[in-house]
Amino acid sequence: MTERSLTCKACDGRWPPQNHRIADLGLTVAYLFEDQFFPGWTVLVLKRHARELYELTREERGQVIEEVTAVAQVLAEEFHPVKVNYGLLGNQLPHIHWHVVPRLADDPAPLEAVWGHPHQPMPLGEQARTELIAKLQASLRG
Repeated sequence: MTERSLTCKACDGRWPPQNHRIADLGLTVAYLFEDQFFPGWTVLVLKRHARELYELTREERGQVIEEVTAVAQVLAEEFHPVKVNYGLLGNQLPHIHWHVVPRLADDPAPLEAVWGHPHQPMPLGEQARTELIAKLQASLRG
């Protein structure tokens, strides 16, 4: 573990919340994003510390994009979006993590990036979160 990863909240388990965990996909772990203002928003977090795609091997990059694609397909089957958005930024949390966001027909901000649209965060209640995670887990296994 590098010195940098010791202070990384993704590496030390401070983010995302563990009760939002959907599945271990291999190189990443999928979590339901805390804010569900955009329903289905999911984040895949690399299990080891890396800040940039070029820090991964070619094989790792290929596997990560396959994991992102698998989650996107499951979200598409569950939410029937108009489009799925993908985000890999890292300027707020310098640890590779992909945002995968189904954009629905009734999207309140169809032309904006999800993090650019001002809104009150909408966490799901425990029961709704648990039920959605269970559906997504079943679909990923299926």
